[in-house]
Amino acid sequence: MTLLSRLSAVAFIIAIPVFLVTSNVRFFASETRFYERGFRQNNAAAITGVSLPELDRAAKELANYFENDAPLLTTTVQIDGQEAPLYNDREIAHMKDVKALMRFVYRLHEFSLAVVITYITCVYLWAREKSLRALATQALAGVGVGFAALAFVGVFALTGFDAAWTKFHQLAFSNDLWRLDPSRDRLIQMFPEKFWQESTYIIGALTLAEVALTVGVALAYLLATRERGESSQRDSAHLHPAGDESAAG
Repeated sequence: MTLLSRLSAVAFIIAIPVFLVTSNVRFFASETRFYERGFRQNNAAAITGVSLPELDRAAKELANYFENDAPLLTTTVQIDGQEAPLYNDREIAHMKDVKALMRFVYRLHEFSLAVVITYITCVYLWAREKSLRALATQALAGVGVGFAALAFVGVFALTGFDAAWTKFHQLAFSNDLWRLDPSRDRLIQMFPEKFWQESTYIIGALTLAEVALTVGVALAYLLATRERGESSQRDSAHLHPAGDESAAG
């Protein structure tokens, strides 16, 4: 196997868990029903003083904000019959940072998908350098890497989500705009830590389900084609015996 082949195989193995995790993050960020459910579970209307229909509309604007080219999230809502900004300047500035992070996650999602598709197309369909059994084995390696990383993060979160959540913000952002006041800042009133803890567990559960599905399909294929793989190995050994005089020169 050439160096290029090895590097492309490593890229494929890493791209699989990256694609699974970023797919779930992107789905969660764009699915406003998660936000709406959180508003109702955490009594956001009473805490913020903003009606549920207005909060639901704000959730749609937030999801769109991650996808569009608007520089700032300047949502306005109706409060007591008057139009007013939903977020203050600090919250708007923080959401600009969040958008930059989410756009990076989205591009990572697209890039990892491109790596997976390109590898399968070039290595299997076009060059035919690999068999489906080899791809299945590499897929197992990919989800294995992803499961190990997910397990590490999961243990860290379960033993102290508050500390893990704070550490995440310290690593993800270069400022302290994320330190909001629950007594006055609507962003954290709408999305308290409890919401993000539950969301993290949902994303983790979705990823684990996808890992289990990938493992099941790959193992089923490997078991179903085991005899064919062993036969190919025997044929290769017969064609290139260890003591071949031509190989000895």
